[in-house]
Amino acid sequence: MQGDCHIADFNISAGIMNYARFLTAVSAARKPSPIRILTELQQRSPPSLISLAGGAPNPNTFPFQSASIKVKHGETITFDETAMKRALQYSASNGIPELLTWMKNLQKKLHNPPTASYSPENGQMDLCVTTGSQEGLCKVFEMLVNPGDNVLLDAPTYSGTLAALLPLGCNLINVPSDQHGIIPSALKELLSRWDPLEVHKPGSTAPKILYTIPNGGNPTGASMTTQRKKEVYELARQYDMLIIEDDPYYFLQFNKPWAPTFLSMDVDGRIIRTDSFSKILSSGLRIGFVTGPKPLVDRVVLHIQASTMHTSTFTQLMVSQLLHSWEQEGFLQHIDRVIEFYRKQRDAMISSADKWLKDVAEWHTPSAGMFLWIKLKGIADTQQLIMKKALEKEVLLVPGGVFMINSSDPCPYVRAAFSLSTPEQIDEAFRRLSSLIREAP
Repeated sequence: MQGDCHIADFNISAGIMNYARFLTAVSAARKPSPIRILTELQQRSPPSLISLAGGAPNPNTFPFQSASIKVKHGETITFDETAMKRALQYSASNGIPELLTWMKNLQKKLHNPPTASYSPENGQMDLCVTTGSQEGLCKVFEMLVNPGDNVLLDAPTYSGTLAALLPLGCNLINVPSDQHGIIPSALKELLSRWDPLEVHKPGSTAPKILYTIPNGGNPTGASMTTQRKKEVYELARQYDMLIIEDDPYYFLQFNKPWAPTFLSMDVDGRIIRTDSFSKILSSGLRIGFVTGPKPLVDRVVLHIQASTMHTSTFTQLMVSQLLHSWEQEGFLQHIDRVIEFYRKQRDAMISSADKWLKDVAEWHTPSAGMFLWIKLKGIADTQQLIMKKALEKEVLLVPGGVFMINSSDPCPYVRAAFSLSTPEQIDEAFRRLSSLIREAP
């Protein structure tokens, strides 16, 4: 596994980050919930405390009494009556303490972020639990993106990101990319329209955030190289931008050692990282986490307080029990098993693509994730082909336009997922797709 991949060869000369300049007016106006503060105080208090403060329901009225969950490879997660009462009750908005501690230790092990040793006000690494990484992304965008802001991202990109950003009224600027992610020279050229010495002046339109999926990008499968990350990070420093490192496929990297992350390079405290357990533990549990400088993570928690309040306590306790029983070594062994499954799935899809699509399509073999991004030759736009004719042949893929900033622009790509179908089903699907392409006018 990766482990201890601290990137230390950066010029550490930046001053203290001014996080206030990145906040939206709505986020800056957020105040801590007094009731949520009392809830967290109560949870840290001794059992002798008598609280008449909270509005929590009495757990003795809940119909659920206990639970036992059998885990593969022999473990059992149990909730006795006492544990179940806690699991079904409100909890702290940033996450339950034992899960936060475990995940902070994991982040330090995997990324060794320089900011882990900083003071809180100087951007010390902190973390909060979110209801899936999608909630984390949405809260981060609410915190950072004002109407009219210029936001940088490399499209095609995750449709959920576009769905979250477009209604905010921001101006999405596409950064050119290829199978190795963002192209630093293209980013540098794009940013050259602004003077880096002017970005802090009132009224500056210089972008304040850059969003990217660095590993196994959805939909492209692209993964950024270490050198490109270093160059992009230096540009972010030059223009005082935050980088949103959306990395749900970090644990699905097929080659070792794993690529160093932006978080591992972050000497300034300008990386906000979203992680997900959806691809490795369960997508239905809806549990993810945001890692970043404490002043911004604290602000994300204020947004959570005003909406979902917290991620399911039951879910957090179940995952926490599992992770503590596994310890880091057991968790990483589980990751190895997951990676091996998806590597075989990827290889099966590439084999079938070589067999059926070589003459009618182009693609790059992904080194992470669960998607193959396929360009259909001679097809200007795949929308009608997939949404109508492909269904008639009983094969379904995602037309590439949904991942573009302007979804109505013609797009010759389709996204194929190799996560769920068997190798035999993948092979038959590509046979049908090949026939469909050859029959297209």
